[in-house]
Amino acid sequence: MTQPDSTTGAGADEVRPDTDEVYLVVRNDEEQYSIWRADREVPAGWHPEGMRGGRQECLDHIGVIWTDMRPLSLRRRLAGADV
Repeated sequence: MTQPDSTTGAGADEVRPDTDEVYLVVRNDEEQYSIWRADREVPAGWHPEGMRGGRQECLDHIGVIWTDMRPLSLRRRLAGADV
């Protein structure tokens, strides 16, 4: 377990927004999005979405493409109820 940074409360392993770290936009099977550091293996259940860049650039991209926050399974279930 990482210890929080005493000044920001962030974990010692956490990257600060002002760094030059490269991130990937990742998506799971429920079409939920997140960012992941490009120098780390993408966790099981998540897949690179194609966007790679700075932290804020990736977050901005997610803000544009992820317009429906409901999980895919819920959207499908609700769409079936409309039939």
